[in-house]
Amino acid sequence: MTALRRVLAQTRIELVLTLRRGESVLLTFLIPVVVLGFFSMVDVLPTPPGTEEPVDFLFPGVLALAVMSTAMVSLAIATGFERQMGVLKRLGATPLTRPQLLAAKTLAIAVIEVLQVAVLLVEALALGWRADHGFASALAAMALATIAFAGLGMLMAGTLPALTTLAAANGLYLVLVLLGGMIVPLAELPAALETVARALPAGSLSELVHAALDDGSASPSGGAWLVLGAWAAAAPALAAWRFRWE
Repeated sequence: MTALRRVLAQTRIELVLTLRRGESVLLTFLIPVVVLGFFSMVDVLPTPPGTEEPVDFLFPGVLALAVMSTAMVSLAIATGFERQMGVLKRLGATPLTRPQLLAAKTLAIAVIEVLQVAVLLVEALALGWRADHGFASALAAMALATIAFAGLGMLMAGTLPALTTLAAANGLYLVLVLLGGMIVPLAELPAALETVARALPAGSLSELVHAALDDGSASPSGGAWLVLGAWAAAAPALAAWRFRWE
């Protein structure tokens, strides 16, 4: 079996296993949907000047939130417990390599994210968001971010005990939500925190998705693409290097 066929076969298995974890799928879809719906109807969050409706700012941010929660948190926790229970040890005895496992899990996550985007888009349209913006650059940024966050998730799952991975993934998620420009605009953060935030994958993803979808005319700095690209290259490489089957 060629490397590509091994990756595709493992991707199919990962999708089946993911869809069988009903509670995980429910939370993966429920949290972004609730955040978008609640904060679009309850005007309590700061929004950038010129934003007509809360959903105009929240929809791009919640798309970024969905990518991070699915590609990093859900993947890290599920893989961490697979490693603890010996599932990955058995995979290690097959021809499947660590980079191929990482690729298969990333592809499976990408399929889940397509479904998330479809659900969130329908909700945003119902809340008053208007689809007069281009999605191409937003989708490109989300694809890069998926690779970056999956690398971070697999790095935690492949090097830490399962319970430590659970705590670390959720803790990092909380930090990145607060600093990522998804709920609170990056410009509203103190200058020092804003600088740190823009160097993180969540901050650069948020900046790029907002620039693409807020009004379609804003131009993000080239630095955001460089930061996100660097994370997308470094995180999976480090995960593949440090990953241990058991």
